[in-house]
Amino acid sequence: MTDFLHTAVAWFELSSPWELLAVVLALAYLLLAVKRSLWCWPCAFVSSGIYVALMFESRLYMQAALNVFYVAMAVYGYWEWRRGRDAQGDVAVKRWTLATHCFAGGSVLVAAAVNGWWLVGHSDAASPYLDAFITWGSVITTWMVARRVIENWLYWIVVDGIAAYVYFQQGLRATGVLFLLYIVIVIQGYRIWKREANAGALKAQAS
Repeated sequence: MTDFLHTAVAWFELSSPWELLAVVLALAYLLLAVKRSLWCWPCAFVSSGIYVALMFESRLYMQAALNVFYVAMAVYGYWEWRRGRDAQGDVAVKRWTLATHCFAGGSVLVAAAVNGWWLVGHSDAASPYLDAFITWGSVITTWMVARRVIENWLYWIVVDGIAAYVYFQQGLRATGVLFLLYIVIVIQGYRIWKREANAGALKAQAS
């Protein structure tokens, strides 16, 4: 564990100031999202704007496009969370049916396969199929966060794990460490949202 921490610190020291700022804001976004704070969305807005440039420079073109989407979703998420409150003023959550989850997961796999195939033939993209999967998986999962769907945290475990691998491969080490940390936080986020929903702190709504 100590060796990993020393390595992580070394990676952060080699990272650009812009990447470090994006990492800090992205981490703040997730921690604030766990607490259902509206401030998570301004953090996401700035962090995603920085990542648009960083991902394009790293030839992760779908990730660059994804962060453009994140910028737009930060605006939408702020608006949705402001209006989606229960009687106590807390952000209320929804649950998707099994059929909805099957449709969402299948759509992501099909979109990633087609998108990855296109990138192979029309670009110099790094890790085209994984890049595409991360992108489309993140699109649906970010939509779930904005719409207050509690299972978003489970989706993020898969997406963030694959994303961490790709970022390490492309030399974005600080971002890779961030996504490993994300996995720990999203597990806790799911536990907190689920516990509070079951306790009645949040009112689960049928989707």
